Amino acid sequence: MKNPRQLAWELLFEVENSNTYSNLAVPRALTESDLEKRDRGLVTELVYGTLRMRGFCDAAIKRHLDRALGDVDLKVLTVLRMGAYQLLIMKTPAHAAVNETVDLAKIVCGRSASSFVNAIMRRISEDLEFAPTEIEEKYSHPKWIISALRDLLKDEELVTAQLIADNEVASPTLIAWPGLSSPEELQAVGAEPIEGSLRAFLFKGSPGEIPAIRERRAGVQDLGSQIVVEEFFQTSLPNLRWLDMCAGPGGKAAYLDALIDSGEFIANEPSSERARLVGQVVRRGKITSFDGRNIPDELGTFDRILVDAPCTGIGALRRRPEVRWRRIPADLRALIALQSELLDSAAAKLNVGGVIGYATCSPHLAETKLQVTDFLKRHPNFARIPFKRGSDPDGDMQLWTYRDGTDAMFLSLLKRES
Repeated sequence: MKNPRQLAWELLFEVENSNTYSNLAVPRALTESDLEKRDRGLVTELVYGTLRMRGFCDAAIKRHLDRALGDVDLKVLTVLRMGAYQLLIMKTPAHAAVNETVDLAKIVCGRSASSFVNAIMRRISEDLEFAPTEIEEKYSHPKWIISALRDLLKDEELVTAQLIADNEVASPTLIAWPGLSSPEELQAVGAEPIEGSLRAFLFKGSPGEIPAIRERRAGVQDLGSQIVVEEFFQTSLPNLRWLDMCAGPGGKAAYLDALIDSGEFIANEPSSERARLVGQVVRRGKITSFDGRNIPDELGTFDRILVDAPCTGIGALRRRPEVRWRRIPADLRALIALQSELLDSAAAKLNVGGVIGYATCSPHLAETKLQVTDFLKRHPNFARIPFKRGSDPDGDMQLWTYRDGTDAMFLSLLKRES
């Protein structure tokens, strides 16, 4: 049986070396493992913590290298990042952190590499008061994300608060899907209600241990995503035709499906593989799989279209910490073009009086405000519907992790007036 540090290393290397997301890889691996509860906790801490604080750890490692960080083999660098995280963030006793890290290097990198790891780890252990001065190293965020937050928040204290919030551990947030599970059922297994929500709960254990989750009668979904669905559903009228254009793994689609009690609901996911997953949680609605930029004519038109658009994802860095290192500014151009095309496609299939809910898990201006502004210029027959609660001066909703305790979700409601 693998020890927890070896499993953590394998998961980190997988995430760093592929398009795998940690919030999917870690639960999967822990479900398949025979580790005890304490060791499962260590794996979780090492993977998510090392990913969050990679910038900080890299800064500490670089101080003791005689070469560029990029010249260090990724397998070795992953070991060193884990070791630095244990020394500097977890405050593991130096002798234990060094010895465990060197032993791990012997297993996953070989004996020759372990000597190098031993030398670097000992130097870091003699430099435990290390405190970087550069903001991107101190709070472990790339410069471009910090710059984007400054453009949005225009207050250095708020920027710092958001950076700190991104690095905090987020407990799983559960949702009791109406008609399928109840708040009482989730509370009975130790889930704690979130104030102000009827269906959201925090859970400090593994969601996979809960029968309602395993049976897909309840879900794991950030409160911000739940709020997006609830606010979009507030526009509901009887007997409407609804489309979730980009259903993804199906969380928002499942919630909408449970809320809609009349009319027709279609959940679309372009990936046929992920569409099958959506089908496991959407029970009443129809599942389709097509490119949202080309909605088939035979589907007709709709009264409500949710465009939960692909985006940089920098609003969910608590739960997907690797995104901050995986995304680069150049990704924005393609994403902005895709978002624009999806919005235009939705506009072409929306009935007069209908509403588009445009959502992103990113607060970046180019993916939110500027995207909506450009859409309204192209489509003067559309207008914003201002939110009744929590709206910004334009009438849109922008959640913030530091303020709302959610992912930094954005939502704009766009009504076709003619």
